[in-house]
Amino acid sequence: MFKRNTVAAGSLLGLILPAISVFIFLYILKGSVIVFNKPGTPYLVAVALNLLIIRYYGRKGLDKTVIGLVAVTFLFLIAVFVFKLQPIK
Repeated sequence: MFKRNTVAAGSLLGLILPAISVFIFLYILKGSVIVFNKPGTPYLVAVALNLLIIRYYGRKGLDKTVIGLVAVTFLFLIAVFVFKLQPIK
């Protein structure tokens, strides 16, 4: 896959799956899919796949790439929690 050991490369790699999930579930399906009666589940699947990528790159010893991946995954989790899982008052 990616062989560059930079934070920027990890950030770009980490944005791929969340961007695909946001595009599919917000623009193609227009937010009408609710899995297990939870609106944030499709996005959390993208985060779980990102965690598998983090594990793969961690085992290869590409530490800077892992830092970028973790940062993007963490920010995406916060965004999902704030915008999807919290009830709007």
